[in-house]
Amino acid sequence: MDWSRTKSIFIFVFLILNIFLYSLYLNRYNEAKDIEVPGEKTIEARLKEDNITYGTLPNNIESASYMTGQVHKFTPAEFSNNNQQIEFKDDNNTKARVIFMRPIKLRNVSDDASFTDFVLANIIEGASYALWKVDHEERVAIFFQKTNNRMFYYSGSLKIKWNANNEVTMYEQTMLDNIEEMEQQESVIPPLQIIQTLYARGPLKPDSRITQMKLGYSTLVKLTRTQVLVPTWEVRVKLSDGTTEEYFVNAVEGKVIEIQEDKQEIEEEDWGVE
Repeated sequence: MDWSRTKSIFIFVFLILNIFLYSLYLNRYNEAKDIEVPGEKTIEARLKEDNITYGTLPNNIESASYMTGQVHKFTPAEFSNNNQQIEFKDDNNTKARVIFMRPIKLRNVSDDASFTDFVLANIIEGASYALWKVDHEERVAIFFQKTNNRMFYYSGSLKIKWNANNEVTMYEQTMLDNIEEMEQQESVIPPLQIIQTLYARGPLKPDSRITQMKLGYSTLVKLTRTQVLVPTWEVRVKLSDGTTEEYFVNAVEGKVIEIQEDKQEIEEEDWGVE
């Protein structure tokens, strides 16, 4: 290992984080000023008026640290199965698309565990991924890499596609290596304050229900090979029409994270295989 190069990368990463943290207090203060006006109704009262409901919120997460990871560069040798046709979707071989010459049968598409079983049996480092969402209409299952049961949203991702015969025809994968937790712990903004931020900024619509809040990570800094990941709240909301939306909020700074571009790339791409 080139320790000199590794040391330089981490010095650069820490410099970026120091600049970011320097402005953190002021940003959070301004956020609070924008959404908390003396004399106005409490957030609970305003949510009740708009019929925005939620269940039990996580109450045991007070701090979390930043993470770093290196983008994995795939090699053809990693895909030694003769049943696989491999193509790399970028010049750096960081995104692999695999087509099965003979599709692989899923045990039961109505059971989420069948997708996890497939990943464990057929995907490189499959145990490092966790199921995030299954779209039965599009026949797509989305996984993200995880650490300590916290997902890396749209950083290390895996999307598998199955056909009308419930057979997996292909998958697409990115991956992070050398994932490390930084020593310094940062205060995590409580869930109710995150809900207040989403309500004040407009994403939360009347007659909706927050069905899940989970802490994970999203990319804060993306270098050529190294990514810095920030603690991130995922807020899953069921709308009045029955559809579901997900929002992501920086759990340290409190800003809504716009990762729609990556989301569309994963969820809307034309796979060309049925």
